[in-house]
Amino acid sequence: MEIKRNSIKVELNIAPLIDIVFNLLLFFMLSYHISSQLGISLILPQAKAAQTHEDQPVTILITREGKIYLNQGEIALDGLSAALEERLKDNQGNLKKAILKADEKINLGLAVKVMDIAKQAGIDNLIIATKPENDS
Repeated sequence: MEIKRNSIKVELNIAPLIDIVFNLLLFFMLSYHISSQLGISLILPQAKAAQTHEDQPVTILITREGKIYLNQGEIALDGLSAALEERLKDNQGNLKKAILKADEKINLGLAVKVMDIAKQAGIDNLIIATKPENDS
């Protein structure tokens, strides 16, 4: 006598799995786009004599709209001097450096005011950031 066994077929339906993978891909693509837009947008002027600096001193940013940032934190022009003095307290005895990164389209008067405030706050070496000029 022969015994018949009922066999059960097991299938893996991958259609829902593909939907989940595409949803995850879409989520990560959208979240990357949002996080990349959070930076401060500057177009630095070009210079043939541009050099790179290894150490990272205090950074002052001036945007095209005239907003001022001190090490990525927005600050008002009248509070810049006190904030610079506070940051430089830890740097006693060392050469006090600051990098000024300003958009190429800003008002020159604002840049001069910021440079003057930095000098009055005790900055000994003010570096104006540029990007290397393309050799064309």
